[in-house]
Amino acid sequence: MEEQVVSESMRPGLKQDLDIYFDPAFADVLETWGVGNVWTEIQILMGARKGRVLDIACGTGRTYDFLQRFEDLEYHGCDISNLLIERAYARGIPESRARVADATCLPYENNYFDFVFSIGSIEHFTEAGIEAMLMECRRVCRGLGFHQFPVSIREKDEGWISPYQSYWNNSEAWWMEKFGKVYGNNIVVIPSRWSDALSRGVWFITYEPGWIL
Repeated sequence: MEEQVVSESMRPGLKQDLDIYFDPAFADVLETWGVGNVWTEIQILMGARKGRVLDIACGTGRTYDFLQRFEDLEYHGCDISNLLIERAYARGIPESRARVADATCLPYENNYFDFVFSIGSIEHFTEAGIEAMLMECRRVCRGLGFHQFPVSIREKDEGWISPYQSYWNNSEAWWMEKFGKVYGNNIVVIPSRWSDALSRGVWFITYEPGWIL
């Protein structure tokens, strides 16, 4: 039997699904996705902070609605989709503080931000993209990072799954290894209230020496 040749771009987890970020229907989903869980959690995590904060893969900029009331925070956002960033502008985010950008190659100076965060995004990156994104987070942020994403509810490495939008549904230990490559032991993990039938949410918090969680 002739062996089937599989293109590298077709192997699970080697190619990120990007088309969904340019779908207006998906943009509508982002407006309500975090109600009752992550939208509350990000306010708790950021409410007493002072300085510049970058929302990575900010989508339509929904978190701006909650964080703009904290006067000591200067909100910035970036996303790979121009459609989503246009919606961010429409909700009132200044154009100087939201831009189209690839999270694996951020267009910001070293240590420009005091804080960075991502919500429900890093799990959709390729393995190489995960490491590149985390390295960029550490480069542009001199303080704390907050990353919310799903882990397998069975604590197994289930790999790249595609129930709706493809993502890594792996164990907390799998993610700790990824983060550890970039941040060493400077990581704290806390639970998120978000969950579904396959996954439970976690926050991976990264910190630089001298910063108070």
